Amino acid sequence: MDTWVIVLIVVVVVALLAALALTMAKRNRINSARKREQARDHLREAELRRAQAEKEQAAAEEQAARARRERAEVEERTRLAEQEARERAATAQEHASAAEQLRAKAEKLAPDLADGHGNRTSGQAGPDQPAGGATRR
Repeated sequence: MDTWVIVLIVVVVVALLAALALTMAKRNRINSARKREQARDHLREAELRRAQAEKEQAAAEEQAARARRERAEVEERTRLAEQEARERAATAQEHASAAEQLRAKAEKLAPDLADGHGNRTSGQAGPDQPAGGATRR
């Protein structure tokens, strides 16, 4: 073979290798740019999701606080109702005690009147009621 053919083949091979190298470099730059764009998209998506997560967290905390506040209000109403019930029970006990004391005094004063607890509804005439007559109330 002639020298010029060998030189031509070498020049063509070098040119092809250079073209191949340029093509690969361009592809690498394009791939790198695509990866950077994907990374930016992921960062934007991450920021949106972070903001959404913070919003959801704040809503959850607010809901929990509202539930705690409502539970405290219910407990306070229950406590007040129980206190009122205890006070009423104490008042009822005082009235029952006073009634028992009055009944005991009445029995001391008039033992025959206290036997029927003062209720004359049986139709029998008492010592101060006329027989067969209407009772005065």
